[in-house]
Amino acid sequence: MCAVADLVLRNVRIVELGRGPGWAGPVDVVVEQGVVQNIGHELDRPLGIEEYDAGGRWLIPGLWDHHVHLAQWTAVGQRLDLAGSESPEHVVARVRDRLAAEPGPLVGYGHRLGTWRTEPTVAALDDVAPDVPVVLIAGDAHHAWLNSRALDRLGLPPREGVVAENEWYDAYTRIDRVLEPDVSPAAYRRTLDRASALGITGIVDLERGQLAADWEPRDPPIRIRVSTYADGLDTVIDAGLRTGDPLPGSSNLVTMGPLKIISDGSLNTRTAWCCEEYADGSGLGAPNQTSAELAGLLSRAHDHGLEVATHAIGDRALGEALTAYDVTGATGSIEHAQLVTRDEIRTMARLGLRASVQPAHLLDDRDVTELIWPDRAERCFAFRWMLDAGVTLAFGSDAPVSPLDPWLAIAAAVHRSADDRPPWHPEQALTQREALLASTNGERSVHAGMPADIVLLDQDPLDDRDDTAETAALLRTMSVAATFVAGDLVAGDI
Repeated sequence: MCAVADLVLRNVRIVELGRGPGWAGPVDVVVEQGVVQNIGHELDRPLGIEEYDAGGRWLIPGLWDHHVHLAQWTAVGQRLDLAGSESPEHVVARVRDRLAAEPGPLVGYGHRLGTWRTEPTVAALDDVAPDVPVVLIAGDAHHAWLNSRALDRLGLPPREGVVAENEWYDAYTRIDRVLEPDVSPAAYRRTLDRASALGITGIVDLERGQLAADWEPRDPPIRIRVSTYADGLDTVIDAGLRTGDPLPGSSNLVTMGPLKIISDGSLNTRTAWCCEEYADGSGLGAPNQTSAELAGLLSRAHDHGLEVATHAIGDRALGEALTAYDVTGATGSIEHAQLVTRDEIRTMARLGLRASVQPAHLLDDRDVTELIWPDRAERCFAFRWMLDAGVTLAFGSDAPVSPLDPWLAIAAAVHRSADDRPPWHPEQALTQREALLASTNGERSVHAGMPADIVLLDQDPLDDRDDTAETAALLRTMSVAATFVAGDLVAGDI
């Protein structure tokens, strides 16, 4: 069981993210047995429980990251950072420098080849690392660039270029043959503590290669929904686990999440499955399973009480996924929904599917989209279309593809630019209120009867500045005073 707490928060300002009572001025919030019991002015403090003076700070529902690869995010800080590499030659130089300082096996992360003019080759890495394995994982996690030693160590056949999609996903489960990262319960706990300090009270862990029943740590500080992939589906079904069930042996903060399916690839790797060819002539992308296989997975999960989270980045992949949801009656989410059509959005709304989207991806993909999808950029990251059509948005990071930082995602949805350039397709931007709501677990404001997963902020997150750039700057630097999960103070000191 998780710790639940009793407390009174005095002098807080309730941030309304939807229709609510509209509390005028600071109020008191009473929490008992981990649940918000009462909100009002000058409330009595039940005997023997803690009392905090919030000093007029702003109170919001706890934030969620609905798409995290927790083990990879925990490991990424232990790897060579290759973000911002401008070419294969730039990457090779960074690898050479690291190996000169720290000889031995090397795992790197973060390069993006979408705008490179030359292709990465095994031979180029062999030239600087002929004797030790080198694995360089792309920033979108859909391919890796390996040298010959690493290919051999991971049991992969020789090749000239990168390892991509399903072949890479399978190889990644053997990454500890090259360099074993620290993904111990203690390392996970450090990662989750950093998340709670940002106001996160829950994540959906979509890590590949884990069995839900073995998820660690057993007693995390925040709520965790643990997914399974197709290779673990039999085990989940045999255990009788349904989405929302507590995982045996864990605290009740850890529950069964969805079946995760990766139905197509990514933009940078040019494997996202599209209806029209990429502008550089690299093809249409491709699916990662047949339509029958996709529908079969959705049907089996649905029949056994599991939601399904289906990765679909290209518009053709999205259309195929929606057809599979429609014919099977499965429920859950579309992950990413990066390239869409209006008709597909209307179908998502009709089927009641959530759009689990990652706004910070648009900051990374802006330039490569204009390069290889210039004729369809207005249909990318179409958050306004989705919201106006009645699709529920659920924000996430896809960490480590983007940092596990809800405020970065919220700011990206509001401003749609990470530099001095104007917002990219500002017609698809959201308001602060809309973006914040998409970052919660559906709670529109702190109210009586909800679990006391609540966050105190030092600033008003709805403070509307003169332009969206100023608003985004405020959001990216939002100061979190305290984070509570089930009424237990898990971050901050008030």
